Amino acid sequence: MKQFKKYIILWVTQSISQLGSSMTGFVLTLWAYSQTHSAFAVSLMTFCNYVPYIILSLFAGSFVDRHSKKAIMLIADSIAAVGTMAVLLLTITGKMQVWHIYLVNGVVGCSNAFQQPASSVAVFKLVPEKKLETVSGMNSFSVNLVTVVSPVLAAFCYGALGMWSVLLFDIGSFLVAFFVLLFLIQIGEDRGEGQTASTLKGMTEGWQFLWNNKGLFIMMLTMAAINFFSRLTYENILSPMILARSGENDMVLGLVNAAMGIGGIAGGMFVALKKGTKNRVKMMYGSAAVSFLFGDILMAIGRNGIFWSVAGIAASLPIPFIMAANNVIMYSRVPQKMQGRVFAVRNAIQYSTIPIGILLGGVLADYVFEPFMMSKVTIVPILEKIVGTGAGSGMACMFLCTGVSGFVISCVSYRNKEVQKLNKEQE
Repeated sequence: MKQFKKYIILWVTQSISQLGSSMTGFVLTLWAYSQTHSAFAVSLMTFCNYVPYIILSLFAGSFVDRHSKKAIMLIADSIAAVGTMAVLLLTITGKMQVWHIYLVNGVVGCSNAFQQPASSVAVFKLVPEKKLETVSGMNSFSVNLVTVVSPVLAAFCYGALGMWSVLLFDIGSFLVAFFVLLFLIQIGEDRGEGQTASTLKGMTEGWQFLWNNKGLFIMMLTMAAINFFSRLTYENILSPMILARSGENDMVLGLVNAAMGIGGIAGGMFVALKKGTKNRVKMMYGSAAVSFLFGDILMAIGRNGIFWSVAGIAASLPIPFIMAANNVIMYSRVPQKMQGRVFAVRNAIQYSTIPIGILLGGVLADYVFEPFMMSKVTIVPILEKIVGTGAGSGMACMFLCTGVSGFVISCVSYRNKEVQKLNKEQE
C-alpha cells in the first residue's frame, strides 16, 4: 500500500503533464488549421504520431524487458519535451511551419512506443494486483478530465497570451513529473531472463506468446476492429456532422464534446470506486456493445444538441470499463518477465487500425456517404427516415453503420470459445 500511495503521486503528476501535452496538441491543431484551412492536413498530425508508434511498438518490447523501466520512461518523456521546446523556439523566432509539427509528432510517436509498455510494466510493479482495476479507472478518469479541461485552458491561454504560454506550461508540467519520477518513485527491476534477448527475438517472442494464447490473440484482433470503427467516425466525422446538422452552431458542438468528456469521467470514477468484476470478458465486450448501440446509433438518429449529448455520454461512459477489463486480463495472463514484449505487440495490434480509420473516415464521408445520401438509390428513402436528410446525413449514416457493425463484432467476440476461456482461467 505504501507503493500504491507513491503511485498516486506519480499518477497526479503524470496527469498534469498529460494536461500540458494535450493543451499543446490542441493549440497546434488550431495553428495548423489557421495556416492550411485543411482538415486533411490536421488529420495528418495524428497520422504522423500513430504510424511510427505502431511500427516501433513491434520492436520496443524486448528493449523494455531488458532495461530499466524508470530510465525508459524518463528518457522517452524527455525526448517528447525536447520536441515541445523545439516548437517553442520555432514559434518565438517566427520560423514555424506545418511540416515541423508532423516531424515533432513523429518523434513523439517514437518515444511513446517505448514509454507506454514501460509504464504498463511499472504499474504492475507499483500497484497491488487487487488494485489494478481501480488504477485503470483512475487513468480513464484523468484522461477524460484532461480531454474536457485542456481545450478550455488552451484556448484561453492561446487567445490571451499566445501559443508560447501553452508551450511553457507543457514544459513546466513535464519538469514536475520528471523530477517526481526521478527522485520519489522507485520501480523494482527484474531483467534477468530478457537480458540476452535481441530486439527481433523479443518481438518474435511477444508474437508467439499471443499466438499460443488464442484467447488473448483474438481479444487483440477484436479490439483492433473496435478501435477502427470508433476512430472511423469519432476522430474526424463527429464535429463536421454536428456542425452540418446544427447550422454551424459551435455551442452545440461544444455541448456534445463536453458531454462525451463527462461520460468518460463518470465511467472512470465508477471503475475506480466499484468492487472488482469476476467476469471481465463480459464487462469488456458488453461495454463495447453498449457504447456502439446507444452511442453511435443514437448519434446517427439524433436531431438536436440534447439528443447528441445523451448519445455522447452513452458512447464514452462504457470506455473505461473496456480498458479496465482489457488491462486486468492482460496483467493476469502475461508473466511479469514478458510483459514489456507482449504489451508492446499488443499495442501494435490494437492501435494499428487507428490511423487507417482516421484517414479513411474523411474520404468515405466526402466521397461516398454524403454523395450517396444525395443520390436516388432505392434504399436512400429508407435511410432518410432513420438518419434524416440534407447536409450531414451521409455522416449520420456512417454512424449508423459503425454502430451496427461494432455491436455485432462485440457480441460475436464475446461468444468466441477461446475468449470465454479467459474467464475460466482467471477463476
